[in-house]
Order: sequence, then C-alpha cells, then structure tokens
Amino acid sequence: MTTVPPPSAPDYGRSLTGLGFNLIVRDVNQAVHFATEVLGATLLFRTDSFAALKLSGKDFMFHTNSTYRGNELYATLESDAPRGVGVELRCYAVDPDTAEAAARRHGYTVLAGSIDKPHGLRECMLLDADGYVWIPSRHLPKES
Repeated sequence: MTTVPPPSAPDYGRSLTGLGFNLIVRDVNQAVHFATEVLGATLLFRTDSFAALKLSGKDFMFHTNSTYRGNELYATLESDAPRGVGVELRCYAVDPDTAEAAARRHGYTVLAGSIDKPHGLRECMLLDADGYVWIPSRHLPKES
C-alpha cells in the first residue's frame, strides 16, 4: 500500500484523461495482486473498496461490488458468473511471456499461452480471479 495520501475523489476524477476503465471486482486486494504481480501495473492508492492503478501510463480502477449499490447494474453483480464475458482487456506494452510465467507462478488461469499472431502481436490470454480476460501483448518485429 502506498504511503502517499490519495487525492480527494473530485481531484482524482479531474486528473483522468483519454480512455480508462473501471472493473467491478469481488476483492480489491486480489485484483491489485493480479494487476501488479502479473501485468506489472503500478498501484497509485487503494482502500478496501477501491484501487487506482496505472499501466503503460494509463489509468484504471477497481471498485468492489458494494460501491455499485444504487447503480442500475448492481443486480447483475449478485451472480457468481464470470464477469466481462466478451470483453478483452488488451495491454499492448506488457510482455506476454513474462505475464504468462507470472500468472502460472501465482496460480491464475492461462487461457492461451504466448504465441505470435498473424496480426503482428505476440500475446497470451489470462483470466483473473473475477473472470476478466487480460491479453498482454507486444509488437512483433516487421518482416523484411
């Protein structure tokens, strides 16, 4: 956990730019573990129900189910079904071989091992504890 006090929620919100994402997770600590230990994300700050992180210079967040109370989608979180079906969280600057090895070491599911793909990326598919699919990838050298 960081020792720097987090900014206020409005100050943090005003600092966000570009494209980011927020994932609703069952356990913030477990989600942070996956993001930092497998993907190499940097933890900015966290509480028991929220975490702010950066990966490749981009912001993203985790919130627990309880923070979604009052939201129209809250009822969809009551199931034990995997979350984010059909969504791929692509991390274009995360080495897939390193991430795959870390996922295996920490007991996460590797849906597909690292492989060179015809679209010019080397990538793997990893499943976190909430059922989100993460795809670390790096560019392949241009063929001459």
